[in-house]
Amino acid sequence: MASKKKKTIEKKGATKKGDLKVNEFSHDATPAEVVEIVGRTGVRGEVTQVRCKILKGRDVDKVIRRNVKGPVVVGNILMLKETEMEASALRGRGRRG
Repeated sequence: MASKKKKTIEKKGATKKGDLKVNEFSHDATPAEVVEIVGRTGVRGEVTQVRCKILKGRDVDKVIRRNVKGPVVVGNILMLKETEMEASALRGRGRRG
């Protein structure tokens, strides 16, 4: 049997195998820093609602509310595809009884 060789794809500007530059996959994304964690949402609580401050672009210094899936802490940088839509605010649960 012939041995199979693995093909490696080298990214332009990568320093090591597997390294990616931010600009390679997010050339149209806008960076935003997480400034506050508002709460959990979703049926099982799998989504975190955060307030983030836009760092670049036309909406610089605007603070918007976004839903984030996965682990997130204050200070993280999110790469947003769009900055115009904002997540709806979480509503508190009313008293029952």
